[in-house]
Amino acid sequence: MLNNSFLRSTILVGTLSLSLAACGGGGETTPTDSASSTAGGTSRLDTVLSRGNLICGVNGQLPGFSFVDENGEYSGMDVDICRAIASALFDDPSQVEYRDLSAQERFTAVQSGEVDILIRNTTWTINRDTSVGMEFAPTTFYDGQGLMATTASGVQQLEDLNGKSVCVLSGTTNEQNLTDRMRKLEVNYTPVVFEDTDAVYAAYEQGRCEAVTSDRSQLVARRAVLANPDDHEVLEVVMSKEPLGPLVANGDAKWFDAVKWITYSLIQAEEFDLNSQNVADFAETEDPQIRRFLGQEGNLGEDMGLPNDFAARVVRNVGNYGEIYEKNIGTPFGLDRGQNQLWSDGGLLYSPPFR
Repeated sequence: MLNNSFLRSTILVGTLSLSLAACGGGGETTPTDSASSTAGGTSRLDTVLSRGNLICGVNGQLPGFSFVDENGEYSGMDVDICRAIASALFDDPSQVEYRDLSAQERFTAVQSGEVDILIRNTTWTINRDTSVGMEFAPTTFYDGQGLMATTASGVQQLEDLNGKSVCVLSGTTNEQNLTDRMRKLEVNYTPVVFEDTDAVYAAYEQGRCEAVTSDRSQLVARRAVLANPDDHEVLEVVMSKEPLGPLVANGDAKWFDAVKWITYSLIQAEEFDLNSQNVADFAETEDPQIRRFLGQEGNLGEDMGLPNDFAARVVRNVGNYGEIYEKNIGTPFGLDRGQNQLWSDGGLLYSPPFR
């Protein structure tokens, strides 16, 4: 695990002032004419292949998911999924142009065609899937709203907050979820509300509230940069569902299918025990399922406009889902996979069959 000083300097450079956009409800617009299919009905897939690179909308300020350092290098889980798609299309993970987008800009950028795809810690909701006009690919990170409290407070569950205060960002689903849960539990607490994320954590660290609430992955990252991380604990409390993943504009089934199955290939590769280190060893495998998956027989890729070996390219260049998670989330932040494990290990990750 990386030491706290490294995490502190990295995350403070990125400010983490943007919470996982899953929390925010702002910036949602009604759909314009879908830009996923260009004039004449050409699929975005054909446009991307013709252009020779993928334009991927990301956060750019969220370590672990998408963060750009002082040298202009991007890293993170969302970034690696962009790289996986580029690998499937071009056999080259570097063929990605990243566009940093705010929560307010993200959906318009997809609708207008400014970006080919958005992979920016965005929650799949009914509103975004319908009235906003997005098409969500498989979930790549199952998150949920959590709670961090000082160890001295003795808080271990929501009921322990009776008579205590909680710092929260205003105008977010976090604020509403907290209100709803406390009302249901009949807990009398005091919300301490701020309009700026940094102000939320500054107030918490100064002792103006006994606890702070946000998405769990954000709490873990923020805890790492507190002056005394051991004095704080991210509790097991989960107040909401926040499924995060790639999304494209509605109305282009060909592009959506490609993105969907490239994403699934990361999960299926892990289930097959294929990774970036051993995939070459399966060149002569006799296992029919793995042969189809790697494009050694059949036409699974060609049937949707991709090379038949698209999954092999993904695994060879980027790895499987587990490798991506450990590299960006598990090792740097010590965050257990939890629901982000394979279904066979008790998690929620599951790929339909490649056949």
